[in-house]
Amino acid sequence: MSKSAAKKAAGKMAGKVVEHTPEPVKEKVKDKVKEKAKEKFVEGVQDKVEGGIQSKAKEASEKLASAKEKNADKVHTKAEEAKEKVQDVLLSVREKLGNAKEAGEEFQERISSSNKDKSRLKGVSDLKGVNDIKSSNNIKSSTDIKSSTNIKSSTDIKTISSR
Repeated sequence: MSKSAAKKAAGKMAGKVVEHTPEPVKEKVKDKVKEKAKEKFVEGVQDKVEGGIQSKAKEASEKLASAKEKNADKVHTKAEEAKEKVQDVLLSVREKLGNAKEAGEEFQERISSSNKDKSRLKGVSDLKGVNDIKSSNNIKSSTDIKSSTNIKSSTDIKTISSR
């Protein structure tokens, strides 16, 4: 029954009650019937409104719970994917660091082996003999030193095509 139909039915009943009441009490009964009808109508409307609000709140709560579950599933899925990616990156970094360590060790070995050759002690054969020492005859004199006239100019330099 709609609101307007309920109002009409309440109004008809109130009208019949007022019709069949004796005249001296008619006004009081009319007022009382109006008050009671008004109270019943307000109670009915309140019950419907409260029931509607409760059902809407329950529906919204269910939707919220459903959305919360979906989001939790998505978050867990994304977290797993991120974890796998981070592990892959860490493994590749670990491999690269291992390669760099090996290369560094090889480099150190090469350096230390070349240093071993240089740091060996000189033997008797490495010492210069008397014949290797320059004498006063092997020293250049001042006449052997080139002067500014002996320096080549750019025209004196041979090029590849002029050979």
